[in-house]
Amino acid sequence: MIRERAYPVEPWHVRELRLDTDVLAQSESVFALSNGHVGLRGNLDEGEPHGLPGTYLNSFYELRPLPYAEAGYGFPESGQTIVNVTNGKLIRLLVDDEPLDVRYGELLSHERVLDLRAGTLHRELHWRSPAGQDVKVRSTRLVSFTQRAVAAIQYEVEAIDGPLRLILQSELVANETLPAQSKDPRVAAVLESPLQAEEELTTDDGGLLIHRTKVSGLRVGAAMAHDVAGPDRTTIESEGYEDWVRTTIGCVLKPGQTLRVVKYLTYGWSSRRSLPALRDQVGAALAAARLDGWDGLRRAQREYLDEFWDAADVRVEGDPEVQQAVRFGLFHVLQAGARAERRPISAKGLTGPGYDGHAFWDTEMFVLPVLTYTQPAAVRDALFWRHSTLAQAHERARTLNLRGAAFPWRTIEGPESSAYWPAGTAAFHIAAGVADALRRYILVTGDQGLEQEIGLELLVETARLWRSLGHHDRNGQFHIDGVTGPDEYTAVKNDNIYTNLMAQRNLLTAADCAMRLRDQAFDLGVSEEEAAAWRDAANAMHVPYDEELGVHEQVEGFTRLQEWDFEHTPPEKYPLLLHYPYFDLYRKQVVKQADLVLAMHWRGDAFTGEQKLHNFQYYERRTVRDSSLSACTQAVMAAEVGHPELAHRYLREAALMDLHDLNENTRDGVHMASLAGAWIALVAGFGGLRDHDGTLSFSPRLSSRLSRLEFSLQWQSMRLRVDVRPHQTTYSLRHGAPDTVLELRHHGEPVRVTSNQPVTVPVPPAHPSGPQPEQPPGRAPLLHLPESSS
Repeated sequence: MIRERAYPVEPWHVRELRLDTDVLAQSESVFALSNGHVGLRGNLDEGEPHGLPGTYLNSFYELRPLPYAEAGYGFPESGQTIVNVTNGKLIRLLVDDEPLDVRYGELLSHERVLDLRAGTLHRELHWRSPAGQDVKVRSTRLVSFTQRAVAAIQYEVEAIDGPLRLILQSELVANETLPAQSKDPRVAAVLESPLQAEEELTTDDGGLLIHRTKVSGLRVGAAMAHDVAGPDRTTIESEGYEDWVRTTIGCVLKPGQTLRVVKYLTYGWSSRRSLPALRDQVGAALAAARLDGWDGLRRAQREYLDEFWDAADVRVEGDPEVQQAVRFGLFHVLQAGARAERRPISAKGLTGPGYDGHAFWDTEMFVLPVLTYTQPAAVRDALFWRHSTLAQAHERARTLNLRGAAFPWRTIEGPESSAYWPAGTAAFHIAAGVADALRRYILVTGDQGLEQEIGLELLVETARLWRSLGHHDRNGQFHIDGVTGPDEYTAVKNDNIYTNLMAQRNLLTAADCAMRLRDQAFDLGVSEEEAAAWRDAANAMHVPYDEELGVHEQVEGFTRLQEWDFEHTPPEKYPLLLHYPYFDLYRKQVVKQADLVLAMHWRGDAFTGEQKLHNFQYYERRTVRDSSLSACTQAVMAAEVGHPELAHRYLREAALMDLHDLNENTRDGVHMASLAGAWIALVAGFGGLRDHDGTLSFSPRLSSRLSRLEFSLQWQSMRLRVDVRPHQTTYSLRHGAPDTVLELRHHGEPVRVTSNQPVTVPVPPAHPSGPQPEQPPGRAPLLHLPESSS
């Protein structure tokens, strides 16, 4: 865990005041830069020391064997793993023959700043070499949002005392040696030196490398060039070999003089383009980067982010840590999706190798709701990516003896890459997540073109999956048996409520869309009888309920299962999956992450207020939050059922997940869903945002620690601003025509907002909410981290 206050609380920066090599890998994830296409971990410029080197391209992967103790029919045979591609971040500096290495000599000062408005990582250090020579280094790094193949680094060296002989080595390096990522020797062999050299070129001020993966056959190109400003007699030369290219810059600096180098980096990859075509692609990107120059790239970066923050910023008053964290989260969510361009948004984005770089249901149910209301173009691309994987989803469904599309639990390019059936393939609810993301995007944007181009087909194929996966019993009720919901500690059970209710909406949305777009539906083979069968299944969907306890059952029979012995589960045994067999977890009342509580958020229209309160109380006592996905949902529902102080604690847990490394695995990349969850906890929790029936509704109510919450939402062609205070809320429209009108609901009452006049309405008093919910012993969310955390 990162120390308390590791990063000072600032509204627009994440600042590291000293270099702590014990948490170097965690900070590399925090300081990672990406645009959704290229990702650079926040490694030090000189490359060493490092926690985990990483440079990634979206969807660039290698195939690896999936290990099984005993294989079975339908088990995937191989998986996909993101590859650490050619590293272009490296800039080594030698001061009078002494390599700048912070582990040697004396590091007099070291600071790094992630600037959330400028979109840059800035570093300043003052180092005294073992020979007593002082030097100051300033570097600024960016990954361009406006030129998706481009990254750039400005590197400046200043002499402090006597004249210094400097040698700067700027490199492209492929097949870096990495820490072991798997205990399986077969997997380790695949990931060791996965790139096979195809071409190396050098120029006076840079060079290029082209490689190909050995098994998946993907080709990657990386190029670099330099602009150099230094004293007279500054020398530049380049050399290259199959796995590395190096440009060496030499000069002598007098006291007060500065050597300034701008390094331009470009990347490209393809499974189809020829080597000459890829060479030309990265070369053209390099020319475009140099055309804009360093100042042009920085200016374009700032302009892009100014527009983003104008649409997406969330203002929080009363908790400065949450203010910093929600902006940090939004920045990383933007980085993950901005230029993904019909490729996936993975659980770690491009910040680390965690989960092998796979995309899960996290994308549709946590990340895309945030982007839908703040950066909808990225959501459009993400939906096109899912649609592009339909062929594999059809094939997977046929393997499982099902109709429609069975989307994979984890993947990069489309095939199922999960080797564990109960917590993988059996989690069919991902199909409903895809459908719901599509439904929400069309509702918010009114993009009927996408609905006709790919939307209807996605809805049809997911509806067909549910109709073939479920069945009507002898009394006519519809059941979906043998599935795993979001809670992976309750696996392969019947009638998971979250799955059933999300499938219900999927079926109804598909039927409505098919009847509106009859000609296109006919081309997809949809008859009126099939659409009617979807409606019948939806209307007859079974929702388990325990009449005796007065609560819904997460799955059929959940409330009769044996209780987990929380009293005798010591803190060091969490997360439970690392210390107890799944056999034990699957047959007890213990919940890994919000499941039925998640259903009450996304399908709140299916529950009464009283049911939500009773359900929340019941499942709160059984939810251990062994997943980073849970806290934000518990925050949303705690706020809705009248426990805003508990909601605030869960908000902080979601928001600070990576800034404090709460799950002690940020080293592998940031938790994209939890970072998105900070926005969800604020906007859907304390702002009360819901869109169940196609109408925007809000039920804002703040915790005692918050004095103000202000956020914006994209809605059709309008931008709605919501300003929540303890006793009143103001709704205003921006970017709409003069006569624009928006009808919404505030605490159930209709409100009419026009572009000419903001509307301010009171926040009604909270209703009594019953006793304070209890968590399993030792699992209550902390309001403050202990000062001794390390």
